[in-house]
Amino acid sequence: MNVYRAEQIRNIALIAHGGSGKTSLVDAALFDAGIGTRIGKVDEGSSVSDYDPDEIKRRMSINLTVAPLEWRNTKINLLDTPGYADFVGEVMAGLRVADAAVIVATADKGVEVGTELAWRYANAHDLPRLIFVNKLDRENSSYERTLDALRGLFGTRVVPLTIPLGEQANLSGVVDLVSGKAFSGDKATPGELPASMSESVARLRDMLVETAVESDDDLMAKYLEGEDLSEAELRKAIAAGVAANELVPVLAGSTAKNIGIQPLLDALVDYAPSAAARSTGTQSDAPAAFVFKTIVDPQKGQQTYFRVYSGSLKSDAHAFNVSTNTDERLGQILSVRGKQQEPTPEVPAGDIGMVVKLSKTHTGDTLAAKDAPALPPIQTPKPVFTAAVAAKTQSDLDKMSVALARLTEEDPTLVVSRDPETAETLLAGMGESHVDIAIERLQRRFGVEVLKQERRVPYRETIKKKARAEGRHKKQTGGHGQFADIWLEIEPLTGSEQNYVFENKIVGGVVPREYVPGVEKGVAESLKLGFIAGCPMVHVRVALVDGKYHPVDSSSQAFETAAHIGMKEAVAQAGPVLLEPIMNVTIEVPEANMGDVNSDLNTKRARIMGMESASGGIQRITAQAPMAELLHYATDLRSITQGRGTFTMELASYEEVPSHVQQQVVEAYNKQKAEK
Repeated sequence: MNVYRAEQIRNIALIAHGGSGKTSLVDAALFDAGIGTRIGKVDEGSSVSDYDPDEIKRRMSINLTVAPLEWRNTKINLLDTPGYADFVGEVMAGLRVADAAVIVATADKGVEVGTELAWRYANAHDLPRLIFVNKLDRENSSYERTLDALRGLFGTRVVPLTIPLGEQANLSGVVDLVSGKAFSGDKATPGELPASMSESVARLRDMLVETAVESDDDLMAKYLEGEDLSEAELRKAIAAGVAANELVPVLAGSTAKNIGIQPLLDALVDYAPSAAARSTGTQSDAPAAFVFKTIVDPQKGQQTYFRVYSGSLKSDAHAFNVSTNTDERLGQILSVRGKQQEPTPEVPAGDIGMVVKLSKTHTGDTLAAKDAPALPPIQTPKPVFTAAVAAKTQSDLDKMSVALARLTEEDPTLVVSRDPETAETLLAGMGESHVDIAIERLQRRFGVEVLKQERRVPYRETIKKKARAEGRHKKQTGGHGQFADIWLEIEPLTGSEQNYVFENKIVGGVVPREYVPGVEKGVAESLKLGFIAGCPMVHVRVALVDGKYHPVDSSSQAFETAAHIGMKEAVAQAGPVLLEPIMNVTIEVPEANMGDVNSDLNTKRARIMGMESASGGIQRITAQAPMAELLHYATDLRSITQGRGTFTMELASYEEVPSHVQQQVVEAYNKQKAEK
């Protein structure tokens, strides 16, 4: 592939609801650009873009994929992103290095949840955008109905650029409203406009022109005076409107019939901003590149995808990672298209490339001059679903931590942690499917088998009143025996950040000083193990107040055992209760979903703390709810809002568990203990 200047490069992210046809659009565009002898098919597993085994198995995009093509002396880097919400991290990575977005909508289903989210993502990145209305060959499809829905939701800056020539089974091509010409078939053969369409074309063209001239005062005056705009003037006005994000062209087509794809590529060349227009510092000679994706493959080595923002990256050169303050030696730089890789001597400003086997560079890093600032990071959302993972065998355990670390290097929306209270390894992601696929990759790539389990809620135990009990341990073994006798007093500990306090109140040496550490150790261990549900006990003051010893049979070990016995007796009298983690939850949903979301929260023992309006018709709910009720809230909220709702949560405090819930937790613990 030729080397292009930044002015000749278009970096375009394809974003949409899952199943809208983004990947099929990529396959058709590559074919039309002369790449391959047939159009790849997602359902057949032959797509250029969806080549990962997980994608072929599930027949959907999971990864961000780069698919460059050449069109009219322009290089278009198509960034195919997943449509399923679990893989939003890949979407954010693509948008981070894109100069514009194409939102794919469907003419049979109209504006779906993912269409709204795609628009929101483009807004968050301030990206110019075009909309491609796909599947106009389907039954019940309607371009004008979809256009009306788009304008109703996103505003009057959304205007038609191409319209269908026929619809549903009779779809045969598209009409370009700028030139007024019809383009028929998969070859986009130009022809004259059918007379029957002249009225609708004139009406929709006026809609386009009225919006386009708003970005140019001279053209606005000319238009208001009734003068006709030339084709060149209109194209210039559209390009200016798109660049300023004041105009969003809508194009018609069908990826299944390869109709409307070539006019879309023309529109990207004519109207989408170039890499030079959206970048800063592209004229600088000093190289600066941003790493937006890594793939960790034990066989092939780490694959590092980057976009160059200034200068160029060259093969067999050195690059400084300003994010980690380390030097990297670049090997052969590659141009990639799906899984295909082609050596290239350099990647210039504005373009995208890949290099393998970098050891210290990960997603989000900047490669630049030593004193250069790091480029802005990817806006990655926080994980919303967490599962516990356990190694299947000892061999898996030996490799698991390293393999998990490599996965999180590849995908920053995966987070691995260890719960110190439950001793579980936790894997968090953007949804259950996200975590499931990560677990499959552990086995396929690294040979590590892990079991996914529902995470345990880190309950704690405490007491509600004061108690006193004896701990007596006596055992005869034929030689030296074991003897220890102590009295312990326990009470709730208030006004302290410590989990427990131990006090030695022995007077007169009834328990020798050398045995007190054994008592303290036994108390600490018993508190850690818990008494009613195997959870650590907190907020307890323990005092050693009396005791007896034997000059021959007593030992620190005997007093440690006596402490366990005494604590068990004392806690039973002190009103032991469970404490559960309470989470602060912030939920953002469309106003129409408020009632259902609030009703669902009420079933989860939640306390709604407040409600307020956010931007774009979104309502923000703040609430507190037990963690135990929120383990699957990502799935619940997605179901209630059809994917429109989002949430974050963090630990607020611990509170006493209701008695009926405590009974259930204790019964489950006792059952599990009996089974073991």
